[in-house]
Amino acid sequence: MIGQPSSIERRSGVALWRQIADQILHSIAVGDFPENAALPPEIALAGRYGVNRHTVRSAIAALVQEGVLRAEQGRGTFVLSRKRLSYPIGARTRFSEGLQGQASERHITLLASSVEPANRRVAEGLGLATGADVIRLETRGEADGMPVSRAAGWFDARRFAGIDAAMAETGSITASLARFGIDDYLRQSTVLSARHADAADLADLDLQPGAIVLVTVAVNVTPDGQPIQFSESRFPAERIELKLSAL
Repeated sequence: MIGQPSSIERRSGVALWRQIADQILHSIAVGDFPENAALPPEIALAGRYGVNRHTVRSAIAALVQEGVLRAEQGRGTFVLSRKRLSYPIGARTRFSEGLQGQASERHITLLASSVEPANRRVAEGLGLATGADVIRLETRGEADGMPVSRAAGWFDARRFAGIDAAMAETGSITASLARFGIDDYLRQSTVLSARHADAADLADLDLQPGAIVLVTVAVNVTPDGQPIQFSESRFPAERIELKLSAL
């Protein structure tokens, strides 16, 4: 039996069709709408969520575009079998290693780099004075051609001058840090949250408005405890689940 949906907030600032799409995603996640099964008819979904059929149709169209549903003319709309990738967060968090065995092709692309003054949050994470020069790297991670992460990483500009060029050449934070004599590093802390994707997330992760991203704010340190990287990463919740282990 299909469970009761969560309430729809008509003045939440999130479009009704996106809220319906998120409700359908939740129902798929908890097994109310099984994989490979037909979705209930639009009129039934409209009654379930208390909206009109046009709103339901817009939600379904978005989920078809996102690869969650498949529409077959004359037959209906079906839930696709989609297993999310599991990304481990632990003492040694590495993009390529974390997705090994789940995706045959994994790589990170440098989108942009800049030198900027560290704000309070970045400075505290790196043990620097507020306003000290830091190098900011904007990157996107892909698995089998699908965008699965978007991240900003900050590094002490004095210690890591040229890390942007190293990242552009190697496509790896780990390989880039090795060029500065850092052969190993550990995750000191990770703070998790979730929010709606912003405009940059939508563009770089190929998401629809209203999509949810999982956010990690982390500090990486050398084995002797020296901070080397402060980062904020965003993962599309529809494609990635974060698996936590002891740090």
